[in-house]
Amino acid sequence: MRLTGPLRGVVVLLLVGFTWLLASALFGGENSLSVRNIFSGTKEEPTQSELRPRRYKCGLSAPCPPKHLAFRLVSGAANVIGPKICLEDKMLLSSVKNNVGRGLNIALVNGVTGELLETRTFDMWAGDVSNLLKFLRPLHEGTLVFVASFDDAATKMNDESRRLFEELGSTAVKELAFRDSWVFVGAKGIENKSPFEQRMKNSKGSNKYEGWPESLEMDGCIPLRPPLEG
Repeated sequence: MRLTGPLRGVVVLLLVGFTWLLASALFGGENSLSVRNIFSGTKEEPTQSELRPRRYKCGLSAPCPPKHLAFRLVSGAANVIGPKICLEDKMLLSSVKNNVGRGLNIALVNGVTGELLETRTFDMWAGDVSNLLKFLRPLHEGTLVFVASFDDAATKMNDESRRLFEELGSTAVKELAFRDSWVFVGAKGIENKSPFEQRMKNSKGSNKYEGWPESLEMDGCIPLRPPLEG
């Protein structure tokens, strides 16, 4: 029996398609894996890169909105592992950079541009608190202040230093005590209390390390401040 014109055309198309699928499966190419899966009935397994969670700035689980700064703070662990301050995927302070120390580790950032202004450490066990006061008093309006403790951040604290941190938005600094863990982000001229602050009390009954509480880790997104008028 002869095939009619339209039916013959369908058969030709099916033969051409089957030939292409077979060639792809045998000789490779971009679609060869999926073609083999069609023939074998198996599902294509995701690659390692597809399985790996996507990484955002400073290790955040999600990207920050536009005009926000991604940050991560990690306080020191006991008196052994130094603190870390990451901003926009750049490590501002860390043991690797060799710019951390016992006490308070502070990074100042321009709240309008996100530019790093300065990093300093202040020994709050054997140092002079006047150095911290001279550092905090002249801060400009809108300056962001990132703080991570290491070992002891409170022994040399006095009323004025605590008040200056309260003016930056801290609520925990009033009760900050010997060897407490503390991470904090504040700003000069902030109207409300900062939402970015954690404190872990040094308590013999709950300390993770002998004589020290566990390290604290905090991350988030900070909105950039609009330029000041005038």
